[in-house]
Amino acid sequence: MPGKHRGRVTLQQVAAEIGVSAKTVSNAYGRPDQLSAGLRDRVLATAERMGYAGPDPVAAGLRRGRVGAFGVAYANPLSYAFEDPVSVALLAGITSVAERAGTGLLLASGSGEAEPTAGTVRTALIDGLVVASLSDDDPVLQVALARQVPLVVLDQPDPALLPAPDGVHPPWIGVDDHAAAAGAAQHVLDLGHRRLGVVSFSLGRPPVQALVDERAQAATTYAVTRRRLAGYREATVGAGAEWARVPVATTGAGDHVAEGAAAARALLGLSPRPTALLCLSDRLAEGALRAAADLGLRVPEDLSIVGFDDAEPAARLGLTTIRQPTRRKGELAATALLDLLAGREPQRIQLLPTELVVRTSTGRAPG
Repeated sequence: MPGKHRGRVTLQQVAAEIGVSAKTVSNAYGRPDQLSAGLRDRVLATAERMGYAGPDPVAAGLRRGRVGAFGVAYANPLSYAFEDPVSVALLAGITSVAERAGTGLLLASGSGEAEPTAGTVRTALIDGLVVASLSDDDPVLQVALARQVPLVVLDQPDPALLPAPDGVHPPWIGVDDHAAAAGAAQHVLDLGHRRLGVVSFSLGRPPVQALVDERAQAATTYAVTRRRLAGYREATVGAGAEWARVPVATTGAGDHVAEGAAAARALLGLSPRPTALLCLSDRLAEGALRAAADLGLRVPEDLSIVGFDDAEPAARLGLTTIRQPTRRKGELAATALLDLLAGREPQRIQLLPTELVVRTSTGRAPG
């Protein structure tokens, strides 16, 4: 009877009860082809009667050298993964590949302070790790390299900044943020806008909401932010305008709609007021749309707004934006990890295409 054995029932106790070896009991769970159907049924029935749940999956995984899980580390609170459409698409891509390989997923996240994430990665039972959009100075990379787990990087840090222990660089997957942002800025410049404003992610850790000058922009430790700002700048200067006269407002707590609205309000309170806002994400652009509505500004008659991502709900909002293949990024990251685990060498850098999607949030500059 289950109550007969005090404490956790062990594999050895089940084996002694039946009169077989511990390996026979283990095979009943992990290698059933090694037993006759009758013996396996007797082992499982005895184990159930005694209250034995089966071999410890962690211990079994460690013996095999695999635990059957990928880690994903990114610099946002865990809840953000389920609230942000871009994060949802990215994780959907990773899991769609991982689950076909019988692999689970462990999320390791922080709130912009890197140590909680680094601590999780240091102790997590994972076979490999995807790091997504971390700053140049985030210690998670060093922790992962010290553990010598297979590692894939999404978006940032830049490939050139990634350490290469033993001369081997981690695979990197992303888009040409610089060229995409330049295309977004060129779009509004072609519509006659010359008074531009930028709603940006924070430039470092911890996040600070502020109007930032060129020196601060160049010093950002986030490669995606650095590349997109450089793209906006290139198009602006190419049109004969001064980048120093383009106000850039950063958010105070990440890529959230409310933060985008606050940064947009700061820009729209300037004189002269910008006629076009370039936003580093769709979430920030959605906030800019809210700020415009609160201020009684018509979009696009009074103000044009451009986002970046083309995630939900960009189409419903009529948002002009840069489309990037977020789910595909996740699929390629998981595939690269599986390749590393199998001893195959994945492509070192995979640069995916982007596309400017023009909708109703942009129009001719007001006369």
